[in-house]
Amino acid sequence: MNNAAIWAEKVMIPTYEIGEAEKNPIFLDKRVYQGSTGKVYPYPTIEKISDIKADKEYEAVFLENEYLKVMVLPALGGRIQRAYDKTNGYDFVYYNHVIKPALVGLTGPWISGGIEFNWPQHHRPTTYLPVDYVLDEKEDGSVSVLLHDVDQMYGTKGITKISLYPGRAYIEITGQQCPRLFCGGRTRRRERNCRRRNHALG
Repeated sequence: MNNAAIWAEKVMIPTYEIGEAEKNPIFLDKRVYQGSTGKVYPYPTIEKISDIKADKEYEAVFLENEYLKVMVLPALGGRIQRAYDKTNGYDFVYYNHVIKPALVGLTGPWISGGIEFNWPQHHRPTTYLPVDYVLDEKEDGSVSVLLHDVDQMYGTKGITKISLYPGRAYIEITGQQCPRLFCGGRTRRRERNCRRRNHALG
């Protein structure tokens, strides 16, 4: 059985660019947004999307084993952009071939397709912003990408781990969210202040 593989490479995706961010802070505490208050400060808002489509280069992370090939885009919130079943040639998660934002996100741009990871609410403020990432290869042949983001509104830190294992036809996704002060440690206090979620797709 071959090990799973992981690598980063540049990809070209047709994209409708977003407009310039509003330079003045917008205080929208009383705006109703899909069941939340709608506040965005200190994030800027974006209120324009280009009508012109052009190829744009993104750095993508690929995870692959004998059954699946997964593409992750750290530049767009760390979303899973594509999840492809190699055994039948089928994208089992909706694959949008074009990046065309709509102004339905908390701060403006949001795109359909793939899998996005959200906190403190759906369509998180940084869903269209870049996140840091680290590639990881384990002795058991599994591979993972860890995606890291700190929400500036509430100071919470989120880490999403996407993994593939050799010989297994599913994606493992684990998440950790906690106050910035407590993330990454092993003390009881830190563990009490962290929330973990585990999901599997297959």
